[in-house]
Amino acid sequence: MRLPSIRTVVASALLASSVALAPAYAKDPMVGGAAMYATKNIIQNAIHSKDHTTLVAAVKAAGLVDTLQGPGPFTVFAPTNEAFAALPKGTVDTLLKPENKDKLTKILTAHVVAGKLSGAELMKKASAMGGKYEMKTVSGDTLTAEVKQGKLYIVDESGGEARVTIADVNQSNGVIHVVNKVLLPK
Repeated sequence: MRLPSIRTVVASALLASSVALAPAYAKDPMVGGAAMYATKNIIQNAIHSKDHTTLVAAVKAAGLVDTLQGPGPFTVFAPTNEAFAALPKGTVDTLLKPENKDKLTKILTAHVVAGKLSGAELMKKASAMGGKYEMKTVSGDTLTAEVKQGKLYIVDESGGEARVTIADVNQSNGVIHVVNKVLLPK
């Protein structure tokens, strides 16, 4: 019987412990106090998360509801209400105004990558690329997945870092990774 190498064991342990991956047996993981159903789309689930009410309001104001209910698949890095609250005072209210719809749309689509990328896949790709993996967003901007001290971070073009706090919340049209900061395009 052949035993796995130390490198394989360590890599597996790092991947397993680095982010709150929704375990395979967790059929409907909880986010913001609500079960997230893999049979529902991103919007159908997000509207029930009390941790994402600001994000949902922003998606509605930007007119992106239909897009995020579409077939996808999408990988969404979903900032929490606390992440939006950490922005400078008045930023969210200003972005939600109709005259700022283009700017809001740009920010929100900078949180979305075409395709479905799991947390483990992002960590594996980043590790294989020397610790960083670049992704193009729907807005045309670049996000970088980075592994730091065994945790998964998403870094925007301005150098802002968001830690993935809950990974792999599967949806019928993609996957959501909850992040603790709002990512900003340049």
